[in-house]
Amino acid sequence: MTQTDFLVFYLCVLAVILACRCVPLFVLKGRELSPRVTEALGLIPVAAFAALVANDLFDPAVGLSLPAVLASALVVLVARRTGSLIWCALTGMVAYAALGLVL
Repeated sequence: MTQTDFLVFYLCVLAVILACRCVPLFVLKGRELSPRVTEALGLIPVAAFAALVANDLFDPAVGLSLPAVLASALVVLVARRTGSLIWCALTGMVAYAALGLVL
């Protein structure tokens, strides 16, 4: 790929990224979204986090990792009880490390 080809490709990708990120902001600025759309947009962070967690829990070559599953179950209990992200993170790290040493 020549430098000119790369520059054209880079500029095209940059234009698409800017269009996908900036145009909705300008179009929707000052408008009230419907409750269903607001609710659907509110689920995006949860879905992204769940995808990251599922990626760490399941290894296609090995299957489910027992320490990871047990640590995540403990984190779910802490999340239900406290609702604190910091306590969930600390519990998950400590539980995973301890279970990794034991199991």
